Amino acid sequence: MTTQRYFVIHLTDASGSTLAEDEDRRMLDAWEEEGVAAGTVGVGAPVAGRDRAKAVVVRDGRTIVTDGPFPEFKEWFAGYDILEAGSIEQAAEYMSKHPTAVLGRILILPTVPHPWDPAD
Repeated sequence: MTTQRYFVIHLTDASGSTLAEDEDRRMLDAWEEEGVAAGTVGVGAPVAGRDRAKAVVVRDGRTIVTDGPFPEFKEWFAGYDILEAGSIEQAAEYMSKHPTAVLGRILILPTVPHPWDPAD
């Protein structure tokens, strides 16, 4: 079966989890176990809070590093996963079992080659 790689972004309310820790852990453990058994889940991790985040831009040859993101964001980028699935629908079904699906929102983005990469 041909699979596609997906980059998954976890977005949550900036105030943090509303699930009890034991329920959060139970859901996450079951989700991971299913993904490992199916060969779906790859690398992934939570990320540090906004107090440790930075934004980087280069303008007119000058690198500018600022604190970020700013408070106007309603959601927080809480973590990521790399998945392998037969379709985006399969990836969505699998991700529906993750605690973030209950706490916030999950974005699933198919990865694609660079335009200059040779076609397979």
